[in-house]
Amino acid sequence: MSRKRILTGIRPTGQLHLGHYAGALENWVRLQKEYECFFLIADYQVSDYADDIDHVRRSVWEVALDWLAVGLDPEGSHFVIESLVPQHTELTAVLSWFMPLGRLQRNPTLKSEMADLETGKKGVPVGFFIYPLMQVANILLPGAHLVPVGEDQLPHIEMTREIARKFDRDFGETFI
Repeated sequence: MSRKRILTGIRPTGQLHLGHYAGALENWVRLQKEYECFFLIADYQVSDYADDIDHVRRSVWEVALDWLAVGLDPEGSHFVIESLVPQHTELTAVLSWFMPLGRLQRNPTLKSEMADLETGKKGVPVGFFIYPLMQVANILLPGAHLVPVGEDQLPHIEMTREIARKFDRDFGETFI
């Protein structure tokens, strides 16, 4: 029997630190022995660094090196850089046809982050509304059974369930 799949990842905003290790990486090292793991570097989800793409590109490499340093094994797991897999953005676009804007605006994580953006007087970029759909696409694309996340990301997991159920109901069984 094949192993269940896990998708988890991180935004490349700089070098990782002890908090990343204690909060996630230590667990990921253990999980890769039990599951087929997809470790995602979500470089399209760094809208707060949109004005410093060079920083994001450097951070992708730093994250990958940090993963190797803690013992994540690219021979036994999948290292995925979001921007290098066009299907991530393609699926995001397709899913956007089925997601009402109001549903995104009610997402508690998005609401709190949006409030922070609005206080900065810059306004909320359209791309900000897309990142939860990117997360949904990231989860659905590899057929992940499990998605270890922090509590702040639970609304995105529920959104993924809702979209997968609706899509499967409307178009036949497609997603896990």
